[in-house]
Amino acid sequence: MEIRHLITFKTIVEKGGFNKTAEHLGYAQSSITTHIKELEQELGRPLFDRLGKKVMLTQYGQQFLTYATKIIELYNQSLNIDKEPQGDLILGISESLTICRVPAILLDYKMKYPKVRLLLKSLENDDVATSLKNGDIDLALILEKDDWQQEDLYAEKLIQERMVKISSSQKILTNTALFAEAKCSYKSVFDEYIRNQAIDIRESLEFQSIEAIKHCVKNGLGFSVVPYFSVKEELEDKKLQGEFVPQQHATISTFLTYHKDKWLSPSIIRMIEIIRKHAQKWDY
Repeated sequence: MEIRHLITFKTIVEKGGFNKTAEHLGYAQSSITTHIKELEQELGRPLFDRLGKKVMLTQYGQQFLTYATKIIELYNQSLNIDKEPQGDLILGISESLTICRVPAILLDYKMKYPKVRLLLKSLENDDVATSLKNGDIDLALILEKDDWQQEDLYAEKLIQERMVKISSSQKILTNTALFAEAKCSYKSVFDEYIRNQAIDIRESLEFQSIEAIKHCVKNGLGFSVVPYFSVKEELEDKKLQGEFVPQQHATISTFLTYHKDKWLSPSIIRMIEIIRKHAQKWDY
C-alpha cells in the first residue's frame, strides 16, 4: 500500500472529485484513476461508487477513510520526528571548561530546547578519541595543544587560550610548583615555562582539579600556570596575582570535536551553534 495512493484517496474526498484532485496534486487525471484502481485492487473492495459524473464513497470507503487519514497523519509525523531537538545529548568536557565556560552554554541550550536531556561526562584528555569513536559521547569540548588532531575526528579550534602564571599575595613557597596531573594538556606549557625562565623548582605537587590548584595558590602553597579564563575572576578581584606567559611558549586551545562519521542530529546541530555563539564572546 503506497502512501501516495492514500493521499490521492483522501484528497478526492476532500476536493469532491478526480479532476480537482488531479489539479491539486499536480497529477494527470489518468494517474489519479490508476491510484484508486490499484488501491481498490489491493483492498479487494471498491472505495467509490461511480454514478455517472458523480463519485461517492461506498460504505467500505467511508470506513476506510478513517484509517487512511490516521496512516497519513502518522506518516507526516514520522517525517518530522527528528526536526525538533529531543532525546539524550551526551557531552564530554574538560574539567576546567565545565567550571568556567560550560554553565552558560548549558543554560542557553536548556532554555531553547527543553525536550533534550543533557548528560555530561568529565573527560581525561586521552579519553576523548576513544569515547567519541565508541559512541560514548556525542560531542566534546576539550583543551588541547594547538596542533591537536585525530584521524577520525573533526576538530574545530574555537579559541587559542592565554596562559597565566598565578601566585598568592601572601607569603608563598616560591619554589613549589602546583601542577595539573600529567595527562593534562597544559602541563607541557608549565614545563616549558619553567625551563625557559630557569626557575629552580625544589618541590612539586600534582592535582586532579584546577579548583584545588587555585585554592592552594591562594593560600600560599606555591605557584602554577593555568588558562587565563579559569582564573579571570580571581585576578580581577585581586584574590590572585597573575603574569601572562609569553606566547612564544607552547600554547593550548579549546576545541570542539566529534567523530567524522557521526550523524549530526538536530539536538547536536543546535548545540554546536550555541557553542560557537558563546565562543565568539570568550575572552582571549
